[in-house]
Amino acid sequence: MEFIVVLLSAHFVADFLLQPDWLQCQKKKLWALSLHSGIVATLSYLFCQQWGGWLIPVLVFIFHGAIDLAKQQFADTWRLFCLDQGLHIASIVLTGWLLGGAIFDGLGMNWMILFAGFSISVQGAGFLIGKVASKIQAENNLGEALHGLKDGGKMIGQLERALIFLFVMTGQSAGIGFLVAAKSILRFGEAKDDQTLAEYVLVGTLLSFGLAISAAAVTKFALEWSVH
Repeated sequence: MEFIVVLLSAHFVADFLLQPDWLQCQKKKLWALSLHSGIVATLSYLFCQQWGGWLIPVLVFIFHGAIDLAKQQFADTWRLFCLDQGLHIASIVLTGWLLGGAIFDGLGMNWMILFAGFSISVQGAGFLIGKVASKIQAENNLGEALHGLKDGGKMIGQLERALIFLFVMTGQSAGIGFLVAAKSILRFGEAKDDQTLAEYVLVGTLLSFGLAISAAAVTKFALEWSVH
């Protein structure tokens, strides 16, 4: 189980935090797909700290690359994103079953779990929210109604999820309420005269908060599990 948790941590950090937008946009090209799969495989090898275990990065590279290659044959939707992550998790469980063995416990593993949870909360959730938002925008012709800083909404979402993650991990969950109130004052006022835009902002906000709280809660549970 420790082996699988470490591999999952490496996957989430590499797939979310270490996959910049420019690389994601180029993944239909073989060199970009190979580079991304290589980053995931290398980080998995480093996280496991089994320096003689060369099969670990090899299997991770093959499984991750094959899943991402197959994904390119379909439309990039939020459903495909969820299926893609589900398949990656399944491949990691399979890798753990094939190569399993205890890794280690303690501070090193805790930092990996914490880093992975942060990556899921801030970046991973952002990928999913972006796909849901794109679908809503297309269905409701919201392109012209949305204005502001370039990638402003994306940055606001990342910052709010980072704060939520911090609040939950430090046991200050009450701070989330103040964050909701602050965003309501600053953001919802602009949409008060447009019901469609107001509902769009509300859906995005609730989805962002919900995913961040869930990711932080799972991370906290995983940390408590690793201690025992």
